[in-house]
Amino acid sequence: MSLDDDALTVFSDYVCPFCYLGRASLQQYRATRDEPLDVTWHAFDLRGHKRDEHGEIREDVDDGKDDDYFEEVRENVQRLSEEYGVDIDFDAVPDIDSWNAQQAALYVREETDAFAAFDDALFEAYWTDYRDIGDVDVLADVAGDVDGVAVEAVRDAATSDEWEARLESEFEEAKQLGITGVPTFAYDGHAARGAVPPEQLERLVEAA
Repeated sequence: MSLDDDALTVFSDYVCPFCYLGRASLQQYRATRDEPLDVTWHAFDLRGHKRDEHGEIREDVDDGKDDDYFEEVRENVQRLSEEYGVDIDFDAVPDIDSWNAQQAALYVREETDAFAAFDDALFEAYWTDYRDIGDVDVLADVAGDVDGVAVEAVRDAATSDEWEARLESEFEEAKQLGITGVPTFAYDGHAARGAVPPEQLERLVEAA
């Protein structure tokens, strides 16, 4: 994986609320620009440190995140939701593994011209419609509403050993680039992490 110096690269995971909020911030920044901004999206496995050798997430892994941490997360999400005009209901979204969604999205990114629409649709399916985008049938249903994406191809890619290996490689390459959390916005050798405000994204891009 190489980063395009002429594009803003965003590393994200569908189940991360700050990634959803960061997209809203990015949309606000892009709306202020006279010129379009090229954006390249890359997946990052937010819960990868909890995966066992079979690829399953282990809930008994101690990651140091206690009740106080999650309460602080809720407060920050609520604050940014109001700031960016985004509705997020933590209690409504299902607790899922996003791996299959990331794998399907990688296929769409690499093999079609419809990644932006599919990516948007997956975020909306999870954060607005509260659907389990880890379910292959849900992924196929989402694909059916996106022009330029073949439903059966997405279903096959989401369960393909080849695309699983390619996704693992992408996650590993992200780690080698120093990506440790999401969302991370990278541009011309500089980076900002978190659901940063539009003004900070502007400084990241315009000062480069």
